[in-house]
Amino acid sequence: MSGSPPEMPIVVLDALMPTTQRLVLNRRGSIVWEVDGPRGRYAVKLGFPIEATAEWAAQPWTALAPAREGAVLHRLGVDGIAYGEWERGTWNFQPWHEGPDLYQHWELCRKPDTSTTPDVSVARRCVEALTELHAKGWAHGDVQPAHFIIGPERTHLIDLALAHGGHVPKGYDFPFRGCLVHYEAPEIARSVLATGEAEPTPEADVYALGASLLISATGWRAVEYPDDAPRAEQREAVANGRRRSVKAHGELGDLVDAMLSHAPEDRPTIFEVGKALS
Repeated sequence: MSGSPPEMPIVVLDALMPTTQRLVLNRRGSIVWEVDGPRGRYAVKLGFPIEATAEWAAQPWTALAPAREGAVLHRLGVDGIAYGEWERGTWNFQPWHEGPDLYQHWELCRKPDTSTTPDVSVARRCVEALTELHAKGWAHGDVQPAHFIIGPERTHLIDLALAHGGHVPKGYDFPFRGCLVHYEAPEIARSVLATGEAEPTPEADVYALGASLLISATGWRAVEYPDDAPRAEQREAVANGRRRSVKAHGELGDLVDAMLSHAPEDRPTIFEVGKALS
């Protein structure tokens, strides 16, 4: 979708009655606004299908992602959410979470010649957010630094459109086709390469959190491949375990290495990660 984003659906405007709104994102099948109104501050998401281009295959599932996420949030018992359909796809709104994401929060750790080391308490809060999801029987499927919002009182794990673990209405569901490759576990990459699909798991989430902590702390992704490599080539590197030698500083180093173990059975569970940090 090019040009100006569409208006929010009337049902959303009627429900939230925005006094102010800020466009946060408008790319690759997703539009997100931050909205203030009488009910408080909300994130409003609109999904639409991605048309095929020379670089990307068509991705019709992006139209369903907001409603799928809304259904997941509903199953998790999150208050203040709603979801539905608009003329080109689906929408949801959910409470807005204020704060920087993990990558932004650890910016000073990545400065040249810095003496700042990653704050273990921040890592612990990210682990707690993922632990809470796993304890409810769900795997996130799209763990990455941008999805941990470091709030003043707690850390929120957002963007659950790809989560698996409970019932999702058939009309809004779609197969999991992998996530951002920087954070994709080897077994996920192998499955996507072989079949085009995979199954999100807690073990893959632990790998993704390890990769998220590593890149946020050091600026380096866990696996080495050219920045402009095609997606399939990136996945081959991940599947083959082409790990970088870079290590997170301080007490996180060995733990992150264990989280990035090639075989899922060699990784600690998210509960074991939390125990190691407590």
